[in-house]
Order: sequence, then structure tokens, then C-alpha cells
Amino acid sequence: MKAATGIGAAEFARRRKQLMRMAGDDAILVLPAAPERIRSHDTHYPYRQDSDFWYLSGFPEPEAVLVLVPGRKHGEALLFCRERDPEREAWDGPRAGQEGAVGDYGMDDAYPIDDLDEILPGLLEGRSRVYYHFGRDADFDLKLIGWVRHVRAQVRQGAEPPHEFLELGHLLHELRLFKSRDELKLMRRAADISVQAHLAAMRAARPGIHEYELQADVERVFRAHDAWPAYGSIVGAGANACVLHYRANNAQARDGDLVLVDAGAEFRGYAADITRTFPVNGRFTPAQRALHDLVGAAQRAALAQARPGLPYEAGHNAAVETLTEGLLKLGLLKGKLEKNIADGSYRRFYRHKTGHWLGLDVHDVGDYRIDGESRLLEQGMVFTIEPGLYVSHDDETVDAKWRGIGIRTEDDVLVTDGDPSVLTDALARNADEIEAAMAAG
Repeated sequence: MKAATGIGAAEFARRRKQLMRMAGDDAILVLPAAPERIRSHDTHYPYRQDSDFWYLSGFPEPEAVLVLVPGRKHGEALLFCRERDPEREAWDGPRAGQEGAVGDYGMDDAYPIDDLDEILPGLLEGRSRVYYHFGRDADFDLKLIGWVRHVRAQVRQGAEPPHEFLELGHLLHELRLFKSRDELKLMRRAADISVQAHLAAMRAARPGIHEYELQADVERVFRAHDAWPAYGSIVGAGANACVLHYRANNAQARDGDLVLVDAGAEFRGYAADITRTFPVNGRFTPAQRALHDLVGAAQRAALAQARPGLPYEAGHNAAVETLTEGLLKLGLLKGKLEKNIADGSYRRFYRHKTGHWLGLDVHDVGDYRIDGESRLLEQGMVFTIEPGLYVSHDDETVDAKWRGIGIRTEDDVLVTDGDPSVLTDALARNADEIEAAMAAG
């Protein structure tokens, strides 16, 4: 199984044990697999497993439910999944079946998914707390409520139904925030693939190329290395780079345009997330270089705060201060530094936060604040640092040379016990490096 997941069965078992210890012996935890999604009529999107389900099982199939029953003598980790079916497997590919769930995926026991209605109420009985993700799957919510009602109907016969429902993410997502050695291997691989993909786009760029052509160059590298896009790739030329979640990717890059590429590979479930901004003709104009240098300075300021014991928000605050000071020097903002920060004037040009957690999801799980305060960074956390500047093409309050310039520089950073480790450090970052990389292509 490790070849397919990159994670050994022992680590999945350790995760399940750790989660069950946190939940307690009188709890039960229920996690359904992601449903298949219809793309149109009778075609489906490529199947992607629910990240929480994957984190605890590594099981890749739909129509499955993982049930964890701490302290159960006859087995704590139970998987309900599809039975083997040679006829269907001839169409859709092999299934693990119940034997595979135990033998290949390390479950204590496994049952046919069609037996869920019959067996799950008995597992709920005698458990005081149910951990579950309410609101993710409305149909499954109703099923779970129905199973609990079934147990409640047996109270006169001595049944003990659960009396408390708790959000599973409160426990599970704290575990996912800290990456193991095997997880970091996969994240480094995703980062390395993404670096190669961005370099391919830089070297393919030329005036007249379409955004979708550069997208194809990026995503070809992903697939050539057995990876997928971790999210919808953003390729924005010229003023399109100022649209934060630009999706059309159908415009033509003109000579003199910058191109912003925000794209990352997902490898064995784990995401990378990189943004680079480069001149389509291989040379930055003085105005483009000035803003690009400023974004780079902001990223370095944020990176200096990526150390254990410092607040997560310290990186954003450092980036904002650096960007605001630079915008004042360049004349895009007026007045005092402190006032521009306090009243949010910088948000005209910098509208988002400086990063997010990264892992099985590109915007990964985990609390950013604890008891109202920014949480302190700890070894094993991975997040992005991605300052940017975006000057609207129709902003007549600034000099024309700045208009329509959108720049973001994003890297993936691991908190260590010392200096931060930049997983995506191999990719050209400053203006000179980018011009050299493009010229070498």
C-alpha cells in the first residue's frame, strides 16, 4: 500500500490510535468517504478521496465509511466498503473488498457497505459521544441521525444511546497540522514537481502565447510525474494578474506583460502551492522590477518570522509593514507609515493575507487563532508565504507606469527547530534569477 499512498500502514494505524486516545473510550468516530461527483449527465469528475478519511485510512475508494470505536474488544478500526464484484471491476477497476481492507489497509475488521444500516446502530449503542463532521454531507447527516434514533427507540429495552455530538475536526485537524517525516517526503516531492512545472512555463513564455498554453505546460509536468493539479491553476497575463482567483486562463499575453502563475502539484494527496510572476518577453521593465523587488522584500520579512514560538500573524504583519513602507517610497501611497497601516490604506494594493496552512488540502486545516490570539508556530507546521501587489488597470490616482501590474511571490515553508526550510527554494525567485532562468530556456 505504501507505494500508492507514500505512507506506511503503521503510520495510518498510529494516527487512528492517537485520535481515539484524544476522543476517549466512551466515544465513537464516524467518517464517510467522499462521494463521487457528477460532472455532466453520466460522466464523473476524477475521484479524489476526502482528506480526513485519507489521513486515517489511505483507502482510495468511494462508498466507504470508517468507524473508530475506542476500546472495543473485537476491533477498534472498522471499515465498511464495497464488496468485490468481478463484473463491475472489469468496467471500473479493482476493489479492495473486505479482505483487502484488513490485509492491505490494516483495518481490524471490515464489512460490506450494504450492511451499514444493520451494524452501525449496534456500534453506536453504549457510546456517549459521537464525533462526526456535520454539514459536509446532508444525506449522510440524515442517515446518522436515523441510526441514533434507532438506538433511542430501544431505551426501554436497556439501550444507551449517544447523548452528545461533537465536531470531529476539533480533534483531527490539530493532528493534521503537524506533518510527519513521511508526509514531509511527499510534500517535498510535490514541491519539486511544482518547481519543474513553473520553470517549464517560464521557459515556454513568449509574446503572443495564450494563458491556457502556459497552463498546459505546467500541468503536463504534473502528470508526467504522476501528480495532479492541487487546485485550479491560475495563469493571468497583464491586468488579469490583478484578479486574485482568476480562472478563465484564455487571454493572450502581449509583449511587455507580466504573467502570474499560481499552480501547485498534488502528489499522493499532498499539495504544493507556488506563485511566480515573470515578464512574458523575459525582461522586467523598471516599474515591474520595482514592484517585484518590493514583494520579494516583503516575503523575506515574513520568512524571518517563520520560527517556533513566534505568532503565526507576525509574518503577515511584517509583510504589510514592508509593503506599505515601499509603496510610500514609490509614491503609490501618501502620508505616514503608521497611519497607512492602521487605517488599512495599503489594502488598495494588497488585499489578502500572507499565507495559509498547507498539507492534504491546499488551504489546509488547523486553527490560526487560539483563545482569540494568534497561535504560536511550532516545529512540523507547513504554510505558504505569499505577499503580493495588485494595481488596478483603471486606477487613475497612480502614475500610468504602475497600472495593470499584478505580482505575487509564493513559497512553501516548513517550521523547524531553527531556520525555516523553504520547500520550494529551488525555483528562481528574484527578478535577476527569473530573467536568467528564462534566458536559459
